[in-house]
Amino acid sequence: MKVFAGQCRLVELGFRQGGAAGYGLRRQLIDENRIPKGELNRGDRKSLQTDRVILTLGPDNEIENVRKIYALFVEQGLSERQIAAELNQAQILTDLSRPWTLSSVHQILTNEKYIGNNIFNRVSFKLKQKRVVNSPETWVRADGVYPPIVSRAIFDRARAIIDARSAHFTDDELLSLLRSVLADEGYLSGVTIDERDNMPSSSVYRYRFGSLIRAYQLIGYSPERDYSYININRRIRESYPQVLTDIVSGFERAGGSVICGEDDLLRINGEFTAALVIARACNCRTGYRWHIRLDTGLFPDLTIAVRLDDQNAAPLDYYVLPSIDLTVSRLKLSQDNAFSLDAYRFETLDFLYSLAGRCIFGEAA
Repeated sequence: MKVFAGQCRLVELGFRQGGAAGYGLRRQLIDENRIPKGELNRGDRKSLQTDRVILTLGPDNEIENVRKIYALFVEQGLSERQIAAELNQAQILTDLSRPWTLSSVHQILTNEKYIGNNIFNRVSFKLKQKRVVNSPETWVRADGVYPPIVSRAIFDRARAIIDARSAHFTDDELLSLLRSVLADEGYLSGVTIDERDNMPSSSVYRYRFGSLIRAYQLIGYSPERDYSYININRRIRESYPQVLTDIVSGFERAGGSVICGEDDLLRINGEFTAALVIARACNCRTGYRWHIRLDTGLFPDLTIAVRLDDQNAAPLDYYVLPSIDLTVSRLKLSQDNAFSLDAYRFETLDFLYSLAGRCIFGEAA
């Protein structure tokens, strides 16, 4: 919550929060006095806490191409697919050095950064929470803080065309369009939906039906790829708070004192810290596998890894992994592991809880 509040404040001050600038724009590094220090290339990060990042205009040829995209769409009535084809025919590449697609053109036509606005919180994905597409009234914004590439008037005209094209579809109409894509393509995915002309984007289906998988089920389509892990991950996220509470209770029953921070990092007796990871079982050809991500950003002294059973319904066992011995960020476990890993395996966490116990010196002597 503190990180999010800080990000919102920086956005309102006109500073960039996010990744790549996008086609036609560049990230500019400035100091605390807003004096430019240089342009950041892809993958570069600021090195000083007092520095900030803003967006600035990119190369002249990219700026002209962005204006051309708006002109072709608004004034000449070309679709996103037709614009992409024209750009590719002229051998113009995106900022990722890739050919243009319907989606990449659509993104330029709908992103307010091209009129100088700084928008944040369109999508929320906070710690241990579900990814949520937020409504426009919850967005954090600062208008006119970047140099605009196109005017507000032409941007509004483009947005009006897009909104009129995709508005007021009923659920039945959306599902009918989805069936037509399936009949033409033979399969469904977010990309095939987004690349379809005269059809709402995949995000509309996610918002209306809860997920693409749910929309697929309503038309009787089963993807070849097994997406059951999505529901499993959802159940894991939902069960995470209860598992964390049970572990805190275990330490307290043993006589320890536990403080659980907003980052879910456990601070036991003010002496050591522990982080919790729940790993689902993945059924592979050679048996079950568990992929454990060690949260090195929190720098916990211990990581408590809960391995779920083959039904991903209950804990199978526990690995108590000390950071002093493990410096990797990811760990792959199989059903049978080397002693160097299984030395940290426990059937229960009673041994770990006992580390938090306290006794009087006289008794110890």
